[in-house]
Amino acid sequence: MNKKYALFLLAAIVLCVFAPAAFAADEAPASGGGTNWVAITAGFSMAIASAGCGLAQGKASAGASEAIARNPGAAKMIQNMFILAMVLIESMALYTFATMFIRVK
Repeated sequence: MNKKYALFLLAAIVLCVFAPAAFAADEAPASGGGTNWVAITAGFSMAIASAGCGLAQGKASAGASEAIARNPGAAKMIQNMFILAMVLIESMALYTFATMFIRVK
């Protein structure tokens, strides 16, 4: 499984390195019907940020639940740290959302 993950990560990095050169163009077509790549990539970035936030929030909530189950006396402190973690994780999606609206006109 680890080798598959490394291979997937390498393929994603190679794609990210060579994709800009493949889509580079000097100017838009004369007909004005060019593809708006900024809007398309903004949608992909929001999807990736949302997926990352979902995974991180699931992992954080599982960790907080396990920690409270192991040590109920520290539940208040764990809950406070959990809420802070949720805020920071969710801010990643909100920053991506704001950036998406700033870039796409």
